[in-house]
Amino acid sequence: MRVTVLGAGAVGGWLAAGLARAGLEVGILARGGSLVALRDHGLSVLEGERQEVFRLPATDDPAALRGADLLLLGLKSHDLPRALPLIEALLGPETVILPAQNGIPWWFLQGFGGPAQGLTLESVDPGGALARALPAERVIGCVAHVASRVEAPGRIRLVKADRLLLGDPGGAPGPRVAALVEAFRTGGVPAEAVPDIRAEIWLKLWGNSNMNPLSALCRADAAQMLDDPGVRGLVVAMMGEMAEIGARIGLPIAQEPEERIAVTRRLGTFRTSMLQDLEAGRSLETGPLLGGLVELADHLGLEAPQLRGVHGLVRLLARNLGLERAAPAG
Repeated sequence: MRVTVLGAGAVGGWLAAGLARAGLEVGILARGGSLVALRDHGLSVLEGERQEVFRLPATDDPAALRGADLLLLGLKSHDLPRALPLIEALLGPETVILPAQNGIPWWFLQGFGGPAQGLTLESVDPGGALARALPAERVIGCVAHVASRVEAPGRIRLVKADRLLLGDPGGAPGPRVAALVEAFRTGGVPAEAVPDIRAEIWLKLWGNSNMNPLSALCRADAAQMLDDPGVRGLVVAMMGEMAEIGARIGLPIAQEPEERIAVTRRLGTFRTSMLQDLEAGRSLETGPLLGGLVELADHLGLEAPQLRGVHGLVRLLARNLGLERAAPAG
């Protein structure tokens, strides 16, 4: 299996290393300082005192990596619309796409059924361009339960790797999902196939859609937020509103908020990806994590006041700091 990686960051780099460890042919498309670092020093993955270095081909020429069997998208969700021409340049007729992002993915409501079937979420996929170019049939859905960060270009620090969940948007996982699960497991990534990948994406978002933006607004780690009664109460309220949206579109949440909070507490002083982006001066994923939920609430006629309020606050924060990702022109 030949793999192209676009976005070898905290999650994409970890997954690329796992596939390389399994013996797959992995190439990375990169630019600027990342390209220089990958060429000069390789891709480094650090866990505790252990460090592995993977010398993988890296280039800024899409033609050199076009037509791989698998395209691993490690870019942030809100970067995908602008990257679409580059993504299309990497695809061959049989290339399967593995998007490893937070939030609602562009393909989520394709073939889903129910009151949100086929709805285009402008916060996620402006104008529906991603859905037209990258249909769900080409996708393997992915949920990465991992805590990792980029220490420097080409240098990934793995804090905790829990599970990598893979599934077919069309239903029960088939041979292509099974083959990818096996490859990841061979490479030391704890992967498993799941029968309903949308439910797993929704469940992860149930936690991310509150902890991520609140961490940016408070500039606080997970433990600090959950130790504060007011912030904790807001987390629970946002979870309730998202659960109501899920129930309306056929994605009920089986857990109670306190169960999810207990899981988050076990991460200790974990700093969310949005807080890391804020501190590094990178654009914030406000659309895929919260904007899409607000659009769904609009579509369903739900008030969702806490989701709307926090979305407005974090979007304005991003705008005032110059960290808001504008929609691509045209």
